[in-house]
Amino acid sequence: MISAGQLKAARALLGIDQKQLAELSGLSLPTIQRMEGSEGVVRGNVDSLMKLLDALDRAGVIVIRPGDVSDAGAGRGVRLKGDVM
Repeated sequence: MISAGQLKAARALLGIDQKQLAELSGLSLPTIQRMEGSEGVVRGNVDSLMKLLDALDRAGVIVIRPGDVSDAGAGRGVRLKGDVM
């Protein structure tokens, strides 16, 4: 899953606003706002979360889950795949 902080960081990496993320994911702006306003892990129905994660993946964002190990160590985060968008 993805945390609200990761979601905001992913948008920042992509240089897009909430409205643009809503368009990319096929979700409504209020849904994106609600997800980003969550405490901790984003809450929502499974379909909405899958659409969100798929849109971020297509845009080139990798969501680093707790326990995943990256060059920076272990823990939550986001990063770009490389030359995308």
